[in-house]
This record gives sequence, structure tokens and C-alpha cells, in this order.
Amino acid sequence: MGKAPTMDDSPGEEHAAFTQWAVSHGIKIKGIAPARFPGRRLGMIATRDIEENEIMLSIPVSLMLTIDSIPESFVSLFPAETSIHGVLAAFLTHGDPGLLAELDAWRSVWPDWAEFESSMPVFWPARLRRSNSSVVGRGDSVSEGLTFLPPSISGLWDSFEKLAGPEDYEYETRYQNLLAQQEKRLQDAWKHVLSVFPETDWKAFAYNWAIINSRSFYYVSPGKDEPEDWNDAIGMVPYADYFNHVDDAACDVTFNGKKYTFRATRRYDKGEEIYMSYGSHSNDFLLVEYGFYLDNNPSDGVYLDDIILKDLTPSEKEELGGQDCLGNFEITASGADTNTVAAAGLKYMDRQDWREYVAGASEKGLDARKTADIIGGWVAKYLQECEVTINCLSEGSTESEAEKEKLDSILARWKQIQQLCETAVNAVNAIAQ
Repeated sequence: MGKAPTMDDSPGEEHAAFTQWAVSHGIKIKGIAPARFPGRRLGMIATRDIEENEIMLSIPVSLMLTIDSIPESFVSLFPAETSIHGVLAAFLTHGDPGLLAELDAWRSVWPDWAEFESSMPVFWPARLRRSNSSVVGRGDSVSEGLTFLPPSISGLWDSFEKLAGPEDYEYETRYQNLLAQQEKRLQDAWKHVLSVFPETDWKAFAYNWAIINSRSFYYVSPGKDEPEDWNDAIGMVPYADYFNHVDDAACDVTFNGKKYTFRATRRYDKGEEIYMSYGSHSNDFLLVEYGFYLDNNPSDGVYLDDIILKDLTPSEKEELGGQDCLGNFEITASGADTNTVAAAGLKYMDRQDWREYVAGASEKGLDARKTADIIGGWVAKYLQECEVTINCLSEGSTESEAEKEKLDSILARWKQIQQLCETAVNAVNAIAQ
């Protein structure tokens, strides 16, 4: 189990001051505190033994930073299409100094700009963050050359050319083209804040945008429907943002409209780090949105869409689309998802047999060995991409130590993906035995 906290674990005077502020403002903290963990960021530690079902933390909604806690006179300055994320970031940048002063104790413990610039690909130099985005950052030009970031992030490949032009059958992708989507959200917010505050400093706004992006919790205004873009169902929760993420955290998080509550779902020993779950996300998603990824992530996966779509005829795409099986072809350490298995079966099965199989009515015509071989061929193309990129990253030179740290992190991620692909193929083959 974890060790008891020592003086070296103390995060600093500003964190002690923020804890005092939190308690004085009605946040209930029981048996936990922020602490430093060697080689990692700040996190939450158990300062005593915590029993199962014990409430560790509760924060009233009145202390949250939300669209409802910002003066309407400020919100109304922005175009109607401005994201809630953008308005919150604009408030932190241009809000009333008196109101912002109330957040000083909280803001003093936030990470600095250098941490975001180092960890989040959206802020990396153009050469390192090459993607299929149509958005060009400030002072950047479209870069060419090796695509360092994985395809789920960049939308690009180095070992083969993906299909060009619009697809015959469009579908909503899941956890793909992540950087392009994030860049668009950021640039749209930047455009809207400039329309109201033309002299806005880019770095100041981008920093506050990243704070909101990486430290927000679920929040929807009372009486309102969830926003069309789930990225706008957000609010910031003081003190709760110390929790780090693991997929299967033993921490139950609830929000009843009046307060956020964090409850232990098992016993913790004094000195253990206490995590919460940000949701079941792939490592590529975690890297783009939060600037980190996990060594062991049961929700990790990669997508074969660009590979499989090149191998499908128009009629096969139509068939998959008609059965709601087109796209988001994912592989994980446990094997291939149902859409990928369906696409593989379509390559050799009689159409009527295949339709009955997808509907769950019959497995006539299904050949597990053929399915495994087809999926294995698709994964082999991803493994080829891994080999090409890993070799280039391993042999390449860098201009600075800061760039080397970024590339080392990406290299480690590619090795994860390589291992995931190999494990997925083994899992698919095991089913075929």
C-alpha cells in the first residue's frame, strides 16, 4: 500500500492556504489532502485510514465556476454561438477584477503555462503536432514530414495513404481526429473572445482555456437540456481538481445539483493516493485533453477505420451502414469490437447469412478462422505504421531538451500501441482456435 505522507510530500504553502480557504468557504474535507508524488503531478492522498462508503469531500455548487456563476452582463457580450468553454476562459482572462480576486487562493495552485505547453500537443510546435486539421495556429504554417502523433490524434498516416475525398457514407467518429477537433474548439473560442476583447493576449487566453479544458467537471444549468456539444457541459469544482485519474478508481462521484460528493468505495490506508475516474477514455484521448496517458489503461484502444475503409467496396460500405456497423472499427487488448468483426465477416460471408449473423439470428457461414485472418491483416497495417514511426523516432535528432521530452513521450505511446495491436491479434486468434 502507499506510504504515509512526509514533509517531502507537502505541496507548498499556497496549497495549505487554499485548503484553509476551501474549509472556510464550506467545502468539507475529511481524511484527504493534496500531496506531491515523485515523478508525477500533484494528487490527493489519504491523511488517515478511510473506511469504505465514507464521504471524503463535498463541494457546494455555489463555489463552482460555471456559466451561471458569471455575471449575465459579461456572458451577454459574446456572440450566441460562443461555447460555454470559451466564455469561462474569457471570464478568467477579462472578468471583473473584484470577482476574480475571490478565486485567487484557488488560482494560485493551478499548473502554470509551461506545464500545458509541455504536455498538451495542441500547444506544441507545428512540426510536432502535424495533423489533418484545417486550423492553423498563430504564427504557424502547415507542416510536412513525419507525423509523430498517433493516427487517432493526428488523422494521418506515414506508411500508407488513406482514402482521399469525402466518404460515400458519413458517420460520427468516436475518439478519432482528436487534435483537429480540439484545435477547432480552441480557435473558435479565440475568434469569439477577440470579437469582444480585440486586445486579448493569446497566451493568457490559451492558458485559461487549457485550465478549463483539463480541470472541469460535468455541469448543466438547472432546467436546461444538455448542450449539443458535450464539451460545454462543464463547470470547475474547487479542490476536487486535485484528484488524478485511473479508469477503475475506487471513488464514487455524484452531483445532485446542489453539491459534488466524493465517496470511497473501498477502504484506503493512510498514505495511499486516492484517484477518481475522468471516464473510460483511450490513452490518445487522455494525452490530447489532459496532457498525460496511463501506463496501464483498460479502456485503451485504437481505430482501424482508415485501413478497413480502403478494403471495403461501395456495396460493402452500404451494407455495413444499413446495419449501423460502419466505422469506429476499434481494437483493444481484448480483441476486436463488433463493428470490426462484422466488417471482416462481410468480406467472405453470403450476404443473407451475414445479415442474419449481424442481427444475432444465426451464425451460419461464420468462420472464426477467416475472420481472425482478415482482422489480423488489417492490424498488420497498423503494426507497419508502428514500425515506421518507432524507427524514425528512435533514430531522429532533436533541437532541444524540451522537444526530446515530447518525442520520448510519443515514442513510449507508440510502443504501447504496438503492444496493444499484438495483444489484440493474439486475442482474436485465441477465439478462432
